[in-house]
Amino acid sequence: MKFSKGVKCLDCNLKCDIYKAVIECGADLDEVKPLHVIYKKHENISKQGRPVSHAIYVVDGSAKLYIEGLNNRNIILYILKPQSYIGLLSFFESPFYSYSVSALEETQICMIDLDFIKKLYLQNHDFLIRLNKAFGKSVSSIMNKIITLNQKNIRGRVAESLLYLSSLNNSEKFSIFLTRKELGELSAISEENTVRLLTEFRREGIIDLNGKELHILDKKLLQKISEVG
Repeated sequence: MKFSKGVKCLDCNLKCDIYKAVIECGADLDEVKPLHVIYKKHENISKQGRPVSHAIYVVDGSAKLYIEGLNNRNIILYILKPQSYIGLLSFFESPFYSYSVSALEETQICMIDLDFIKKLYLQNHDFLIRLNKAFGKSVSSIMNKIITLNQKNIRGRVAESLLYLSSLNNSEKFSIFLTRKELGELSAISEENTVRLLTEFRREGIIDLNGKELHILDKKLLQKISEVG
């Protein structure tokens, strides 16, 4: 973990919702006091059970949001990319994180004091709507994950995970930045079953896999497997 000193909102290229809300309110940007932190791959950004003190915004890189289960059996709920919030679920409900977040690669985040965010939330109607939409998106992702785990077999789960990663990368050919174990956690199955199913999909001509480079060759069939799995 490395802190970037002296970074101000005006220095950031994203100009996120928080920046826009401050400008719309006519407030002083110096009130924001953002704290930029760079995390190395695998470092914890937030930890399940620990208190929430800041709203966290992903500026660069990617991270996994997951539930820590018993005996190190984790379930990845979704992947966070730039312009994603961390902590919204806790902002609306609990003062403690109900999940953990770890960097999948070198990841830069921006931390804003939670009390300042709550102040903006009450003062700016557009910011309230944008934050609610982001919150709703998080809840929708979790609900879809619950349906998948409850109704689909392991073949359908892996198919859905591959389609999810394809959508995340906006391409049918992409690098899998997850380990096989993490891909299994995204599908809530063992690493062994993940490797076996990837081999099956490759043998069936559905995907091509070379190291971390994956190419979906038959997207329609993969979607069908996901739907009926």
